[in-house]
Amino acid sequence: MTAPTWRLAGVPVLVAGGGPGALVEVVRLRERGADVTVVAHELVPALEDLVDRGLVARGADVTEADLVRASRLVVDARDRTEQGEGPDVLALAAEAGVPAYGLQGTDQVTGAQGPAGTGSVVLVGGGPGDPGLLTRRGYDALRAADVVVTDRLAPVSLLSELAAHVEVIDVSKIPRGRFTPQEEINRVIVEQALRGRRVVRFKGGDSFVFGRGYEEVLACREAGVPVEVVPGVTSAVSVPELAGIPVTNRGTVQGFTVVSGHAAPDDPRSSVDWDALARAGTTIVVLMGVETLPRIAGALLAAGREPRTPVACVMDGGLPSMRTVRTTLGALRDEGVPEGLVPPAVTVVGEVAALS
Repeated sequence: MTAPTWRLAGVPVLVAGGGPGALVEVVRLRERGADVTVVAHELVPALEDLVDRGLVARGADVTEADLVRASRLVVDARDRTEQGEGPDVLALAAEAGVPAYGLQGTDQVTGAQGPAGTGSVVLVGGGPGDPGLLTRRGYDALRAADVVVTDRLAPVSLLSELAAHVEVIDVSKIPRGRFTPQEEINRVIVEQALRGRRVVRFKGGDSFVFGRGYEEVLACREAGVPVEVVPGVTSAVSVPELAGIPVTNRGTVQGFTVVSGHAAPDDPRSSVDWDALARAGTTIVVLMGVETLPRIAGALLAAGREPRTPVACVMDGGLPSMRTVRTTLGALRDEGVPEGLVPPAVTVVGEVAALS
Protein backbone atom coordinates (compact mmCIF):
# COMPACT_ATOMS: atom_id res chain seq x y z
CA MET A 1 0.00 0.00 0.00
CA THR A 2 1.15 3.51 -0.71
CA ALA A 3 0.33 6.73 1.09
CA PRO A 4 -3.41 7.30 1.59
CA THR A 5 -4.80 10.19 -0.42
CA TRP A 6 -5.15 12.40 2.61
CA ARG A 7 -4.10 16.00 2.57
CA LEU A 8 -0.55 15.75 3.85
CA ALA A 9 0.89 19.25 3.37
CA GLY A 10 2.58 20.13 6.65
CA VAL A 11 1.34 16.95 8.34
CA PRO A 12 3.92 15.20 10.62
CA VAL A 13 4.39 11.63 9.40
CA LEU A 14 6.53 9.03 11.16
CA VAL A 15 8.13 6.41 8.91
CA ALA A 16 9.68 3.32 10.48
CA GLY A 17 12.33 1.73 8.28
CA GLY A 18 15.57 2.58 6.57
CA GLY A 19 15.64 0.35 3.51
CA PRO A 20 14.67 0.86 -0.14
CA GLY A 21 10.99 0.51 0.58
CA ALA A 22 11.18 3.23 3.20
CA LEU A 23 13.06 5.45 0.77
CA VAL A 24 10.35 5.17 -1.86
CA GLU A 25 7.62 5.90 0.69
CA VAL A 26 9.48 8.84 2.20
CA VAL A 27 9.94 10.40 -1.25
CA ARG A 28 6.25 9.94 -2.04
CA LEU A 29 5.24 11.50 1.26
CA ARG A 30 7.58 14.43 0.78
CA GLU A 31 6.25 15.05 -2.71
CA ARG A 32 2.87 15.54 -1.09
CA GLY A 33 4.25 18.02 1.41
CA ALA A 34 4.43 15.85 4.54
CA ASP A 35 6.93 16.62 7.31
CA VAL A 36 8.63 13.24 7.52
CA THR A 37 10.57 11.79 10.43
CA VAL A 38 12.30 8.49 9.75
CA VAL A 39 13.27 6.00 12.45
CA ALA A 40 15.70 3.13 11.78
CA HIS A 41 19.00 1.75 13.03
CA GLU A 42 20.49 2.09 9.55
CA LEU A 43 19.51 4.12 6.51
CA VAL A 44 20.21 3.46 2.86
CA PRO A 45 22.48 6.16 1.45
CA ALA A 46 19.78 8.13 -0.28
CA LEU A 47 17.70 8.31 2.90
CA GLU A 48 20.75 9.31 4.89
CA ASP A 49 21.37 12.06 2.34
CA LEU A 50 17.87 13.42 2.82
CA VAL A 51 18.47 13.50 6.57
CA ASP A 52 21.86 15.15 6.17
CA ARG A 53 20.37 17.86 3.97
CA GLY A 54 17.67 18.56 6.52
CA LEU A 55 14.88 17.47 4.22
CA VAL A 56 13.87 14.60 6.49
CA ALA A 57 14.19 14.41 10.27
CA ARG A 58 15.56 11.38 12.06
CA GLY A 59 13.97 10.11 15.24
CA ALA A 60 15.79 8.24 17.94
CA ASP A 61 13.42 5.38 18.71
CA VAL A 62 10.01 4.43 17.34
CA THR A 63 9.03 3.09 20.77
CA GLU A 64 9.08 6.62 22.18
CA ALA A 65 5.42 7.32 22.94
CA ASP A 66 5.80 11.07 22.51
CA LEU A 67 7.24 10.61 19.01
CA VAL A 68 4.31 8.44 17.96
CA ARG A 69 1.70 10.71 19.52
CA ALA A 70 3.21 13.77 17.86
CA SER A 71 2.59 12.22 14.45
CA ARG A 72 -0.61 12.41 12.46
CA LEU A 73 0.23 9.32 10.43
CA VAL A 74 2.56 6.38 11.05
CA VAL A 75 3.98 4.21 8.27
CA ASP A 76 5.64 0.85 8.85
CA ALA A 77 8.02 0.69 5.87
CA ARG A 78 10.43 -1.81 7.41
CA ASP A 79 11.58 -4.88 5.56
CA ARG A 80 11.06 -8.31 7.13
CA THR A 81 14.43 -8.28 8.89
CA GLU A 82 13.75 -4.91 10.46
CA GLN A 83 10.27 -6.01 11.51
CA GLY A 84 11.68 -9.11 13.20
CA GLU A 85 14.10 -7.01 15.21
CA GLY A 86 11.72 -4.29 16.31
CA PRO A 87 8.33 -3.60 17.91
CA ASP A 88 4.87 -3.85 16.35
CA VAL A 89 4.70 -0.34 14.92
CA LEU A 90 1.05 -0.57 13.88
CA ALA A 91 0.07 -1.67 17.38
CA LEU A 92 1.97 1.25 18.90
CA ALA A 93 0.15 3.63 16.58
CA ALA A 94 -3.21 2.07 17.44
CA GLU A 95 -2.52 2.49 21.15
CA ALA A 96 -1.75 6.15 20.54
CA GLY A 97 -4.85 6.61 18.39
CA VAL A 98 -2.80 7.54 15.33
CA PRO A 99 -3.80 6.23 11.85
CA ALA A 100 -1.18 3.91 10.39
CA TYR A 101 -0.49 1.56 7.53
CA GLY A 102 2.23 -0.88 6.61
CA LEU A 103 4.07 -1.68 3.41
CA GLN A 104 4.83 -5.18 4.63
CA GLY A 105 2.32 -7.51 6.19
CA THR A 106 -0.77 -5.31 6.06
CA ASP A 107 -2.80 -3.34 3.58
CA GLN A 108 -5.27 -2.07 6.14
CA VAL A 109 -5.32 1.44 7.51
CA THR A 110 -5.80 1.25 11.27
CA GLY A 111 -8.60 3.36 12.66
CA ALA A 112 -12.03 3.89 11.11
CA GLN A 113 -11.05 7.14 9.46
CA GLY A 114 -8.14 9.44 8.79
CA PRO A 115 -7.16 12.59 10.61
CA ALA A 116 -10.14 14.90 11.01
CA GLY A 117 -10.60 17.21 8.08
CA THR A 118 -7.91 15.61 5.92
CA GLY A 119 -10.01 13.48 3.59
CA SER A 120 -10.11 13.97 -0.15
CA VAL A 121 -12.31 13.48 -3.17
CA VAL A 122 -11.30 12.21 -6.59
CA LEU A 123 -13.75 12.45 -9.47
CA VAL A 124 -13.05 9.51 -11.76
CA GLY A 125 -14.51 9.37 -15.25
CA GLY A 126 -15.11 5.68 -15.86
CA GLY A 127 -15.41 5.77 -19.64
CA PRO A 128 -18.21 4.31 -21.74
CA GLY A 129 -18.74 1.11 -19.76
CA ASP A 130 -15.99 -1.33 -20.69
CA PRO A 131 -13.79 -1.68 -17.56
CA GLY A 132 -10.74 -1.91 -19.82
CA LEU A 133 -11.32 1.67 -20.97
CA LEU A 134 -10.86 3.15 -17.50
CA THR A 135 -7.62 5.10 -17.36
CA ARG A 136 -4.71 3.79 -15.32
CA ARG A 137 -4.85 6.81 -13.04
CA GLY A 138 -8.56 6.31 -12.52
CA TYR A 139 -8.00 2.65 -11.66
CA ASP A 140 -5.32 3.54 -9.12
CA ALA A 141 -7.62 6.07 -7.46
CA LEU A 142 -10.40 3.49 -7.30
CA ARG A 143 -8.17 0.89 -5.67
CA ALA A 144 -6.98 3.44 -3.08
CA ALA A 145 -10.48 4.50 -2.05
CA ASP A 146 -12.16 4.11 1.33
CA VAL A 147 -15.52 5.10 -0.13
CA VAL A 148 -16.78 4.86 -3.71
CA VAL A 149 -19.80 6.97 -4.62
CA THR A 150 -20.97 5.46 -7.87
CA ASP A 151 -23.76 5.60 -10.39
CA ARG A 152 -25.09 3.12 -12.87
CA LEU A 153 -23.18 4.42 -15.89
CA ALA A 154 -19.78 3.77 -14.32
CA PRO A 155 -18.08 0.42 -15.12
CA VAL A 156 -19.50 -1.08 -11.93
CA SER A 157 -17.91 -4.49 -12.50
CA LEU A 158 -14.70 -2.97 -11.20
CA LEU A 159 -16.28 -2.59 -7.78
CA SER A 160 -15.79 -6.32 -7.25
CA GLU A 161 -12.05 -5.67 -7.12
CA LEU A 162 -12.28 -3.30 -4.17
CA ALA A 163 -10.99 -4.33 -0.75
CA ALA A 164 -13.54 -5.66 1.71
CA HIS A 165 -13.47 -2.54 3.89
CA VAL A 166 -14.41 -0.15 1.07
CA GLU A 167 -17.89 1.33 1.38
CA VAL A 168 -19.87 1.65 -1.85
CA ILE A 169 -22.65 4.26 -2.02
CA ASP A 170 -25.03 4.10 -4.97
CA VAL A 171 -26.32 7.51 -6.12
CA SER A 172 -27.71 6.44 -9.47
CA LYS A 173 -30.03 8.61 -11.51
CA ILE A 174 -32.37 6.35 -13.46
CA PRO A 175 -34.65 7.78 -16.17
CA ARG A 176 -38.26 7.61 -14.95
CA GLY A 177 -37.02 5.79 -11.83
CA ARG A 178 -35.05 6.33 -8.66
CA PHE A 179 -33.32 9.68 -8.61
CA THR A 180 -30.68 11.05 -6.28
CA PRO A 181 -30.69 14.87 -6.33
CA GLN A 182 -27.37 16.44 -7.15
CA GLU A 183 -27.45 18.36 -3.88
CA GLU A 184 -27.60 15.05 -2.00
CA ILE A 185 -24.67 13.67 -3.98
CA ASN A 186 -22.67 16.78 -3.14
CA ARG A 187 -23.55 16.37 0.53
CA VAL A 188 -22.53 12.70 0.58
CA ILE A 189 -19.09 13.15 -0.96
CA VAL A 190 -18.27 16.15 1.21
CA GLU A 191 -19.52 14.48 4.39
CA GLN A 192 -17.50 11.34 3.73
CA ALA A 193 -14.36 13.34 2.99
CA LEU A 194 -14.75 15.42 6.15
CA ARG A 195 -14.59 12.17 8.08
CA GLY A 196 -11.05 11.82 6.82
CA ARG A 197 -11.88 9.23 4.17
CA ARG A 198 -10.58 8.87 0.62
CA VAL A 199 -13.65 9.29 -1.57
CA VAL A 200 -13.90 8.38 -5.24
CA ARG A 201 -16.86 9.76 -7.13
CA PHE A 202 -17.17 7.16 -9.88
CA LYS A 203 -19.02 8.17 -13.05
CA GLY A 204 -19.56 7.00 -16.58
CA GLY A 205 -17.85 8.79 -19.45
CA ASP A 206 -16.10 11.99 -18.40
CA SER A 207 -17.12 13.90 -15.29
CA PHE A 208 -17.11 17.26 -17.08
CA VAL A 209 -19.24 16.25 -20.08
CA PHE A 210 -22.84 16.45 -18.84
CA GLY A 211 -21.70 14.71 -15.67
CA ARG A 212 -22.23 17.67 -13.32
CA GLY A 213 -18.70 17.11 -12.16
CA TYR A 214 -17.86 20.78 -11.83
CA GLU A 215 -20.74 21.23 -9.39
CA GLU A 216 -19.17 18.55 -7.23
CA VAL A 217 -15.78 20.22 -7.49
CA LEU A 218 -17.30 23.49 -6.29
CA ALA A 219 -19.04 21.75 -3.39
CA CYS A 220 -15.73 20.28 -2.28
CA ARG A 221 -13.90 23.58 -2.60
CA GLU A 222 -16.56 25.41 -0.60
CA ALA A 223 -16.19 22.82 2.18
CA GLY A 224 -12.40 22.99 2.12
CA VAL A 225 -12.07 19.42 0.85
CA PRO A 226 -9.13 18.65 -1.47
CA VAL A 227 -10.49 17.52 -4.83
CA GLU A 228 -8.92 16.09 -7.97
CA VAL A 229 -10.46 15.29 -11.33
CA VAL A 230 -9.27 12.27 -13.32
CA PRO A 231 -10.50 12.62 -16.92
CA GLY A 232 -12.45 9.78 -18.45
CA VAL A 233 -12.95 8.58 -22.02
CA THR A 234 -16.06 10.51 -23.03
CA SER A 235 -18.94 8.45 -24.34
CA ALA A 236 -19.74 11.20 -26.86
CA VAL A 237 -16.83 10.05 -29.03
CA SER A 238 -15.96 6.58 -27.75
CA VAL A 239 -19.40 4.98 -27.98
CA PRO A 240 -19.87 5.82 -31.69
CA GLU A 241 -16.26 4.75 -32.26
CA LEU A 242 -16.90 1.38 -30.63
CA ALA A 243 -19.79 0.98 -33.07
CA GLY A 244 -17.49 1.82 -35.98
CA ILE A 245 -18.82 5.36 -36.45
CA PRO A 246 -16.33 8.24 -36.65
CA VAL A 247 -17.68 11.61 -35.57
CA THR A 248 -15.44 13.26 -38.17
CA ASN A 249 -14.20 11.92 -41.49
CA ARG A 250 -12.06 13.61 -44.11
CA GLY A 251 -14.12 14.56 -47.10
CA THR A 252 -17.36 14.06 -45.19
CA VAL A 253 -17.49 16.40 -42.22
CA GLN A 254 -15.01 18.73 -40.53
CA GLY A 255 -16.40 18.97 -37.02
CA PHE A 256 -18.83 17.70 -34.46
CA THR A 257 -21.03 19.19 -31.76
CA VAL A 258 -22.08 17.46 -28.55
CA VAL A 259 -25.40 18.49 -27.03
CA SER A 260 -27.68 17.30 -24.27
CA GLY A 261 -31.07 16.06 -25.39
CA HIS A 262 -32.52 16.09 -21.89
CA ALA A 263 -34.51 19.22 -22.70
CA ALA A 264 -36.26 19.09 -26.08
CA PRO A 265 -35.99 22.04 -28.52
CA ASP A 266 -39.47 23.29 -27.52
CA ASP A 267 -38.72 22.97 -23.81
CA PRO A 268 -38.19 26.36 -22.10
CA ARG A 269 -35.18 24.85 -20.30
CA SER A 270 -33.33 24.25 -23.58
CA SER A 271 -30.56 26.74 -24.31
CA VAL A 272 -29.39 25.08 -27.55
CA ASP A 273 -29.76 27.08 -30.76
CA TRP A 274 -31.06 24.20 -32.85
CA ASP A 275 -31.48 26.36 -35.96
CA ALA A 276 -27.81 27.36 -35.90
CA LEU A 277 -26.81 23.78 -35.14
CA ALA A 278 -28.73 22.51 -38.14
CA ARG A 279 -27.04 25.04 -40.43
CA ALA A 280 -23.53 24.37 -39.10
CA GLY A 281 -23.12 21.23 -41.18
CA THR A 282 -21.24 19.35 -38.44
CA THR A 283 -21.96 15.95 -36.97
CA ILE A 284 -24.38 16.24 -34.04
CA VAL A 285 -23.90 13.92 -31.06
CA VAL A 286 -26.85 13.82 -28.68
CA LEU A 287 -26.48 12.51 -25.14
CA MET A 288 -29.43 11.80 -22.83
CA GLY A 289 -31.89 12.30 -25.66
CA VAL A 290 -33.74 9.06 -26.43
CA GLU A 291 -37.18 10.32 -25.43
CA THR A 292 -36.76 13.71 -27.12
CA LEU A 293 -35.33 12.44 -30.43
CA PRO A 294 -38.53 12.94 -32.48
CA ARG A 295 -38.76 16.57 -31.35
CA ILE A 296 -35.05 17.12 -31.99
CA ALA A 297 -35.47 15.66 -35.48
CA GLY A 298 -38.41 17.98 -36.10
CA ALA A 299 -36.39 21.03 -35.08
CA LEU A 300 -33.44 20.09 -37.29
CA LEU A 301 -35.70 19.43 -40.26
CA ALA A 302 -37.50 22.72 -39.75
CA ALA A 303 -34.14 24.46 -39.84
CA GLY A 304 -33.18 22.91 -43.16
CA ARG A 305 -31.65 19.48 -42.57
CA GLU A 306 -32.65 16.84 -45.12
CA PRO A 307 -35.17 14.12 -44.09
CA ARG A 308 -32.77 11.46 -45.42
CA THR A 309 -30.02 12.54 -42.99
CA PRO A 310 -28.69 9.35 -41.34
CA VAL A 311 -29.10 8.82 -37.61
CA ALA A 312 -27.39 6.11 -35.56
CA CYS A 313 -28.30 5.38 -31.93
CA VAL A 314 -25.80 3.26 -30.03
CA MET A 315 -27.10 1.66 -26.84
CA ASP A 316 -25.00 0.24 -23.98
CA GLY A 317 -21.74 1.42 -25.49
CA GLY A 318 -18.74 -0.64 -24.45
CA LEU A 319 -20.82 -3.45 -22.95
CA PRO A 320 -21.52 -6.93 -24.34
CA SER A 321 -25.11 -5.78 -24.87
CA MET A 322 -24.09 -2.89 -27.16
CA ARG A 323 -26.47 -2.47 -30.08
CA THR A 324 -26.91 0.11 -32.84
CA VAL A 325 -30.27 1.26 -34.21
CA ARG A 326 -30.17 3.18 -37.51
CA THR A 327 -32.82 5.51 -38.86
CA THR A 328 -33.18 8.97 -40.46
CA LEU A 329 -34.31 12.37 -39.29
CA GLY A 330 -37.47 12.05 -41.36
CA ALA A 331 -38.36 8.67 -39.88
CA LEU A 332 -37.72 9.91 -36.36
CA ARG A 333 -40.06 12.84 -36.86
CA ASP A 334 -42.79 10.83 -38.56
CA GLU A 335 -42.58 7.49 -36.75
CA GLY A 336 -41.18 8.38 -33.37
CA VAL A 337 -38.55 6.56 -31.32
CA PRO A 338 -37.61 3.25 -33.00
CA GLU A 339 -38.87 0.13 -31.28
CA GLY A 340 -36.38 -1.25 -28.79
CA LEU A 341 -34.39 1.96 -28.47
CA VAL A 342 -33.90 2.65 -24.77
CA PRO A 343 -31.39 4.65 -22.71
CA PRO A 344 -28.53 4.85 -22.18
CA ALA A 345 -27.78 5.62 -25.80
CA VAL A 346 -25.59 7.98 -27.77
CA THR A 347 -27.15 9.35 -30.94
CA VAL A 348 -25.16 10.48 -33.97
CA VAL A 349 -26.79 12.70 -36.59
CA GLY A 350 -25.08 13.32 -39.93
CA GLU A 351 -23.57 11.56 -42.92
CA VAL A 352 -21.05 9.68 -40.75
CA ALA A 353 -23.94 7.91 -39.04
CA ALA A 354 -24.28 5.76 -42.15
CA LEU A 355 -20.72 4.46 -41.75
CA SER A 356 -19.75 1.35 -39.82
